[in-house]
Order: sequence, then C-alpha cells, then structure tokens
Amino acid sequence: MIRDTSAQDRPLGSSPTATAAPPWKRWLLPAAGGLALLLIIGFAVRGWVGGSRSFDGARVRIAEVKRGDLVRDISADGRLIASNSPTLYAIAGGVVTLKVVAGDKVTKGQILAEIDSPELRSKLAQEQAALAGLEAEASRATLDAAVTRANAQKALDQADIDRQAAQRDLERYERGFNGGAVPQIDVAKAKDDLRKTEIAMDHARKDVNLQGQGASLDARNKQLMADRQRSIVAEVQRQVDALTLRSPFDGQVGQVQAVQRSNVAINAPVMSVVDLSKFEVEIKVPESFARDLAIGMPAQLTSNGQPYPGEISAVSPEVVNGEVNARIRFSDKQPPGLRQSQRLSARILMDTRRNVLMVERGPFVEQSGGRYAYVMDGNSAVRRPVEMGVSSLSAVEIISGLKPGDKVVVSGSDQFGDAERVSIN
Repeated sequence: MIRDTSAQDRPLGSSPTATAAPPWKRWLLPAAGGLALLLIIGFAVRGWVGGSRSFDGARVRIAEVKRGDLVRDISADGRLIASNSPTLYAIAGGVVTLKVVAGDKVTKGQILAEIDSPELRSKLAQEQAALAGLEAEASRATLDAAVTRANAQKALDQADIDRQAAQRDLERYERGFNGGAVPQIDVAKAKDDLRKTEIAMDHARKDVNLQGQGASLDARNKQLMADRQRSIVAEVQRQVDALTLRSPFDGQVGQVQAVQRSNVAINAPVMSVVDLSKFEVEIKVPESFARDLAIGMPAQLTSNGQPYPGEISAVSPEVVNGEVNARIRFSDKQPPGLRQSQRLSARILMDTRRNVLMVERGPFVEQSGGRYAYVMDGNSAVRRPVEMGVSSLSAVEIISGLKPGDKVVVSGSDQFGDAERVSIN
C-alpha cells in the first residue's frame, strides 16, 4: 500500500481573531501606491511649470552679470604691405634692357631699365625738324613785319616832306599875288596842292598803324605755331626720356614682369619698386566694428614681442564676406628688417567704459536683435527683455533689464526658439 499524508495533517483553529488582519495593514499598500502616484504627478507638474521644454545643460553656456571696466578693442593679425609701391610701365613698345633684378636695393634716380623704341625716337626727330622750320618762319615773319613798318614810316615821312613843300609854294604864290606878279588862279592851285599833301599825310599816318598791326599779327601767329610745335617736341622728348626707367625713391626692386631683351608692348608693366621706409599693416575687421573705426584712431603693432605705436590710416568703404579692410601705419618708428607680406599682430583701442554692467559676449547678442536674454531662475531659463549698449570682443554692456549677479545663457539659446521659459537639466 502507498501511504498518504493524512498522518502528518493536523487541524487548525478557526478563531476570528486569529484569521483577520489589523485595519491599518489593510490600507498600507493602497496608501503607498497613492503616495507614489502623487510624487510622479508632482514631478510632472514641476517639469511643466518649470518650462514647456527641457534641454541639456551641457549644450548651453551660462555667464554671470557683473560690474567692471569694458575695454572696447580689436585684436587681429595683419600682413605688411608697402604704402608706396609703384609699378613702372613701358611708355612705348620696344626692346627692354634690364639693369637690375628682383630684390636689388636701389637709390633715387638710379637707372632700372631702358627701352629701345625706334618709332618714338624717329617721331622726336621729325617733330624737331618741324619745329626748326616753324621757328625760321616765325623769324621771317618778324623780319617782314619790321620791313613793313619801315616802308610805312618812309611813306609817312615822304608825305610830310610833300606837305612842307606845298606849304612853301603856297606862301610864295601868296607873296607874288600880293605884289601883283602872280595871278589868283596860281594861288588857288597852290592851296589845292597843299590840301592834297595833307590828305596824303593823314593816309600815310593811318597806314603806318594798320600795316604795323597787320605785320605784328602775322609775326605773332607764326610765333604761336612755333610755340605749339615746341610743346609737341617737349612732350615727345619727355616720352623718349621716359624710355629710361629710373627709381622714384630709395627702396628695393619688387617683382620684375619683363624678360631681359624681350619686346614689351606699350603700357606693359616692367617692374615694381618698394619703399622700405613706409610700411603699413592691413587687417580685416568684423563688420560690426567697422562703423566705430576712424582714420587717426590709435593702435598698437607687435613685432617679435616688441610693441610699436601706430594709427589707422585708411578704412575700406566696402564690406567683403562680413569684413572690412583697414590699414594701420607706424606713427613713430617702424621695426627694422620688415619685409613685404610679413605677419604682425595689431590691437586697436577704441574706447574704455568705467564701472559698467556687463556680461560675457556670446551668440545671444545677435539673436532677437539683442533685445532679449534668457536669465536663469533656479533650473529654468526665463526670457527677459534687456537693453544692450556697446560691445567688445569679449563682453557686452547691459543698460537695463539685468542686475549684478544674474546668470545669463550666452550660448545655446538659439535652440530655445521663442519659448518664454525652458528647463535646463
């Protein structure tokens, strides 16, 4: 037979006090569940109140508002350029003979190259010959004017002599008529002859003036033609002299564009000359700072760790790729051994604001036109209207809307959109 477990079983009492649990134990589990539900709802409500969206704190940068001195300056790396670096061109086509090579140091007036232009030299000879002919004609016209004036004066003198002779004849006839020896008709004829000589003398006097003026005009016209030709010869002579390229100042030969004994065209570049005593530093300035730059503003240039004073000499009116070109020149002395296109550090001090409210500059300045900022309130960032002033490369002035100690989201707020409040985890 197989035994069961009946021998091991024993009956238990069925007293109500032994089977019923205490009342507080029956409510313990529901209460714990309700408390857990309330905690979950509380966290949810807190997250909803704290911000409509939540963001990771590692993706934003927060800076504190504080008071201090705001130094507005611009720091940039620039390159040296020669402020005086002209390029010499061929005044006419011809064969070029170079006297120097790139990099040679030259002095003012030194011959750098010569251009052989037979056409230009032939033109000079032709113009000089034409000038000689016109000068001869001018001299001939001056001589003819003198002869004309002399002939006119001779005719005037002859008319004066004829008038005097007629005057004497009239006096003789009048004495004879008074003595009864000469008839009256001879006296009348003598008077007519005197009148005729007086008229001839008046015309001779006018001819002297008119012929003298005419001869002077002819001579002056010939002289003006000669002067015009003389100007042409001077211009061609200048062009012939310009065939010899000379250094305009003490400096160094830059690039040489022509090849030795090659045929260059008119107005073709031959070489450039660099003035080593006048260098400028060209820098690129962000467009936002360009409006504050002005010619003459002080600057500081650094070469081999040594600072040198300078000043802004030019600001480009054109914006290229969000930047503006500016030039800085040395205001006192420039470092020795400078070379074209060498890199130098530049710093422009624009302004210093004492004891102003400021915060670290970040992308939030450009967002919303700089009219709003997200200020930390616990674990939330609240969008608050602010008014900003001037800015530097590292800080921005706060005029209103913030106070010292406020913490502002200076970077990463672009992901918030236009939310009034967000949560930062």
